[in-house]
Amino acid sequence: MVVGVAVEDDEPRVLFSTFLATGAEGDRLSLEPYRVAHELARGPQGGASAEAAAVVAEGRGRQDQLAAKGLQNIVRQLDEAPVVAALLVNRAGWITDLLEYSLAWPEHVPVAEGLAVRDALRFALKECRFEVVELDEKSLPDLAENALGLSSAEIDARLKGLGTTAGRPWRKEQKLACLSAWITICSSKEVPSRSPIKGSLPCGTHDRDAGPPE
Repeated sequence: MVVGVAVEDDEPRVLFSTFLATGAEGDRLSLEPYRVAHELARGPQGGASAEAAAVVAEGRGRQDQLAAKGLQNIVRQLDEAPVVAALLVNRAGWITDLLEYSLAWPEHVPVAEGLAVRDALRFALKECRFEVVELDEKSLPDLAENALGLSSAEIDARLKGLGTTAGRPWRKEQKLACLSAWITICSSKEVPSRSPIKGSLPCGTHDRDAGPPE
């Protein structure tokens, strides 16, 4: 998901809200590489097989390229190139090997898929040479109040109002993306005020999805 935001005179304005594809229809390797790997026979001691590792590497490569191409197409349509991108993340940094993690429990597979999408977004941002600011989803409300100097109710009202110009869908994911971009703009002292565009690209995963099974 990508939400482009400009701020003029401290007022945010949504320039676009769209989805950034990391998978191609009918291509399981790009849509769910870890699900495909999970269906394969295990390697020695129940770990990942060489085939599973190859499948994930191929699928992740396709995701990276699709994300980069899609983001490049978005940037080409803008009057002014983005200055910085806000990437909304969770606290799943403790997962260091997504393949082994996905093979441990069936419940881990969708978590790995979501984190792979986040990594594809990181790759796309790097390819487009964006400055990237990563924001933690859990601490975003408190950060917003401090950075914007507004109450939670005022921020919610602004975000709700922005949805009338952004169009549907304007659900929680879009609002969080918009908010993270808005915060990043207002917190950056080096950003010119005359309307640079900021992209916010949350990967859509949450901390509750990244824990071990109960």
